[in-house]
Amino acid sequence: MNYMKKMIIVGGGAAGMMCAVKAADRYDVTIIEKNEKLGKKLFITGKGRCNLTNNTDEETFLRNVVSNYKFLYSSIYSYNQSMVMDDFEKWGLRLKTERGNRVFPLSDHSSDVLKTLEEQLKRKKVKILLNTSVTGLDIEDTETKKVTGVFIGKKKLDADVVVLATGGLSYPQTGSTGDGFEFLKEVGMDESVTEIFPALCPLVIRQSFCHEMMGLSLRNVKAKVEYIPNEITKKNKVKKLYEEQGEMLFTHFGVSGPLMLSASSYIASFVRKTADAPEELTKERINNVNAFFKTLEGKVIVTVDMKPALSFEELDARVQKDFDKFSNREFSNSLGELLPRLMIPVVVHESGIKPDKKVNLITHDERKRLVEVLKGFKMEVAGFKGFSEAIISSGGINVKYIDAGTMEIKGVDGLRAAGEIIDVDALTGGFNLQIAWSTANLAAQ
Repeated sequence: MNYMKKMIIVGGGAAGMMCAVKAADRYDVTIIEKNEKLGKKLFITGKGRCNLTNNTDEETFLRNVVSNYKFLYSSIYSYNQSMVMDDFEKWGLRLKTERGNRVFPLSDHSSDVLKTLEEQLKRKKVKILLNTSVTGLDIEDTETKKVTGVFIGKKKLDADVVVLATGGLSYPQTGSTGDGFEFLKEVGMDESVTEIFPALCPLVIRQSFCHEMMGLSLRNVKAKVEYIPNEITKKNKVKKLYEEQGEMLFTHFGVSGPLMLSASSYIASFVRKTADAPEELTKERINNVNAFFKTLEGKVIVTVDMKPALSFEELDARVQKDFDKFSNREFSNSLGELLPRLMIPVVVHESGIKPDKKVNLITHDERKRLVEVLKGFKMEVAGFKGFSEAIISSGGINVKYIDAGTMEIKGVDGLRAAGEIIDVDALTGGFNLQIAWSTANLAAQ
C-alpha cells in the first residue's frame, strides 16, 4: 500500500473545513477542533444566513481587501468566487445572489452551508476530533524548525503537514482566542505576528448625542473618515482614510451598520501602522486598540453628508422652501419633512440656532450653518467596541513570513496557515469568507 502523507488541521472553522475537503484526495487528513462542533463562527455569519462569497471577478475582490491585497493574488486566481460557487452547487447547495453581489444559500440558513461541508468531509473520510485542544506543536529540530505533529496534552499525533486554521480574535465565544499565535512562539516566530485589532466593528463616538438617536438607521448617506493631526504641517497633513455611501445605524455608544463597519477596518489598518504601542502593551500579542487610539497625535473624525444627492446650494434651496412653508413655527418644529424625528433635536443643537426661535426670524447665516451641519455632520471616534462585537480581526501572521503560493510559514518546514489567522482582511459582502476558502485551497495543495 502506498503511504499517504498525514495532514493535521488545527481548527474546524470555514478555512479548516475547506482545507480538509481540498486536501483529502492527497493527504490522510485530521481536523482537531476544541469546540463541541465544527463551524461555530460560520453558523452565525451573515446574521445566520452565511454570505459565503461575492459574485464578482477577482479584481473587484482585491479592491475590497483592506490589508495586504497583493498577498492574495495567488490565492484568489487559484480558487476564485466562481469556483467556490461551482463547488458548493456541485456539492448540492443551491445558491442565490442578492444586492451587492452577495451570495447566500437559497434557504437563507447558514446551517445548510455547514451541512454541505460536513457531508464532504464525511464522504472524503476526514477524521474529526471534537472537544479536543491542541496544546502545542511537535518540533523535531528547534534549529531547522521542522514541525512533525501536534500534542494533545502529553499525547503526540504525527503529521507531515500541520495547518493552523485557528482564526483570529473576533467573536472569542466561538473559540477564536488566539491559540495559533501562541503556537508560533514555540517555533520562535514571535515577531511574525502583528498587532491584532477588531475590524468590521461598531465604532465608539466621543460625543454623547448618539445615545439620543439610538436605533435610528440612515440610508444613502455618505461618510468620510479623516485623520486630523493636532498640528497640521506640509509633512503632517489631514489624511483621508475612507469615503463611501451606504447605510449606518446609531447606537447607545456610537455608530454601526454596513457603512461604519467598513470604515472601522480602514481605521484599524491606519491605527496599526501609525500609533505607538503603549508601553504596558508592547509585550502582549492581544493588544487593546483603544489604548493605541490614545497615542495618536490627532483625531479620527467621521463626517456624514445626510443629503449626498443634493449639492450645498440645492439643499439650501430645499431648506429655504421648508422655512417658507413653516415660517410661523419654532425652528425645532420645522424640520419634520427634512429629517427623522430622533435626529431633529441633535441637528438643532449642532446648528447653534435656538430651538424656540421663529423660523421667519432665522438669518441667512444661521440657515447656512444648518446646511453645513446637514452636509457635514461630524463625530469623533473614541475607539472600537472590541473583539466580542467584531466580525473579523485586523492583523495576524505578517504576510512576509508566509509563502503566498503555498501558505507555508517561511523557515518552518511542515507548517502552513489559512484563513483569519493571516494578516489579511476585507470589507463586508462575503469577501472575508472568500479569503478563507482561497487560502485554505492553497494550504491543501
